[in-house]
Amino acid sequence: MHHPTQPAHTPVPLHYGDALIHPPAIPGPRALPAEIPPGIQLVTLPDGTRTLAYAPLPEPLPAQGIPRWAKTTALLTPAIGGGIAAAGIGISYAAPGLAALSHALWAVVALVATGAAVTLARPRRAAARPTTHITQHITATGWFGKATGTIHHR
Repeated sequence: MHHPTQPAHTPVPLHYGDALIHPPAIPGPRALPAEIPPGIQLVTLPDGTRTLAYAPLPEPLPAQGIPRWAKTTALLTPAIGGGIAAAGIGISYAAPGLAALSHALWAVVALVATGAAVTLARPRRAAARPTTHITQHITATGWFGKATGTIHHR
């Protein structure tokens, strides 16, 4: 019977000429299992030797196609960009006319405001009120004479 701290058997290194084909196993692990990096695992070989080995890579996921909305967006992007560019060029050509139209509209607004002010400032004549007539007579003698006058209300 063997002691638990000693390996069950002692591996024998294989030599081919002067080259060592299989190095001897290290008695006992030198790294804790938590220290083993991902992708490497502790394996037991057919002869009972435990050693570290690279874990087989998982199979890659099958390639997925491009979603339909992404294709549609990619195809529409140049058309939308061209439409925006054309609109910008059209606005740049129309800008002088739009500026003149804006000035004309402000002139119409000013004319309407002036007409409203004149209409509101004009006194209203009511049919019920009588009309007042004022007559004034002024007389003066000489160039620098004193002027006198009378006012008559009718």
